[in-house]
Amino acid sequence: MSYYFHHVQGRLRVKTPFIKRSSTTAQAIKKLLGEIQGIERAEINTITGSAVIHYEPKAVSSQEILNILEEAGYFDLSKAVTNDQHVYAAAAQTGGILWKALAGLLIERAFQGSALSFLAVLI
Repeated sequence: MSYYFHHVQGRLRVKTPFIKRSSTTAQAIKKLLGEIQGIERAEINTITGSAVIHYEPKAVSSQEILNILEEAGYFDLSKAVTNDQHVYAAAAQTGGILWKALAGLLIERAFQGSALSFLAVLI
């Protein structure tokens, strides 16, 4: 996942590949965010490529912050995944894995018996 964001009122988490392993870019983003009225503080982690931004919702919205980051070239909203999309994709992947395991178990059990047992499982 290259671009990701999640927000609750007053807190926005943004992941972007520009921050990962780049303290220079992290400092530039921190400076940019510090110039925005309503942002209380920003915590940037260059290991995860993540920025947690605490802001005053009455002064600035999470969408405005994302737009500023995008205009500065640090974020791409068109490629961004939200928390809900991330959770849905993970659940779908888990469901696929569970289905394969169950199907494998049924086939294994069917082959333990006779050919008629296998046909019974298919029917």
